[in-house]
Amino acid sequence: MMIRPDTLAAIKAGDVDLAFRRWDRPRVVVGTRLRTRVGLLEVTSVDQVAPSRITAEEARRAGAKSVAELRRMLEAKADRPVWRVGLRHAGADPREELRATVPDADEVSTIRERLDRLDRASAIGPWTRVTLAIIDRSPTVRAPELAAELGRDTPSFKRDVRKLKELGLTESLDIGYRLSPRGAAVVDAESGAPRQDRPPAPAGTPLPRIGAPATRALRAEGIWTLEQVRDRSEESLAALHGVGPIALRFLRDALTGCGWDFATPGRLPGAGP
Repeated sequence: MMIRPDTLAAIKAGDVDLAFRRWDRPRVVVGTRLRTRVGLLEVTSVDQVAPSRITAEEARRAGAKSVAELRRMLEAKADRPVWRVGLRHAGADPREELRATVPDADEVSTIRERLDRLDRASAIGPWTRVTLAIIDRSPTVRAPELAAELGRDTPSFKRDVRKLKELGLTESLDIGYRLSPRGAAVVDAESGAPRQDRPPAPAGTPLPRIGAPATRALRAEGIWTLEQVRDRSEESLAALHGVGPIALRFLRDALTGCGWDFATPGRLPGAGP
């Protein structure tokens, strides 16, 4: 179930709790939990409705400006029924905690067995270790570039990286990937010693997922953490090509969650909150 980034932010904030979709049949059921960039969303209801019966209040709860706007959005695929889906934010993605958990020796052994099974089940032969190695060596590099270096097509490479993500070994970024602390521990255990030249993750609070264009724009400015965002005014960030209203909303929400705000216009970077 695809949901726009701005709608995800509104669901997390509690401003939106409905979605309307034209489906041949329901694609979700009550209790389904969806993993998104804002954490888990839980499906609370699924009902078939007639577009003419959608109320103004329901349109507002779906993030539309009016019933007319929502009905226009539903004009496509008019041969299919309309489903009203209730949604609520259900907390953080549990994989976040898993990624941060460094495994002990027994857990490492179990993870290595899982990787071996993935290798044996693959039509292309062993892939798990070389994939972890290339992500370790080239964090934040685009998936197509990593796939090409391994002689693989991008879609299948991404599917395999998602399998590593399910084990808590990798973290998906808006551009590229990096090993999680859990993944780094497994790679180091297999090599017999910690890698000394591994690029550390930027010190500070990670940026939220804001989309590739905005991420590229911030990286070009040397901004990798929320602390660095806090040193910039909202106006200065909005002036960067690629940083749009949705990215700014995610940044604003992340700052608010830390008790921070954008800098006052004109304040020098690094001058403190």
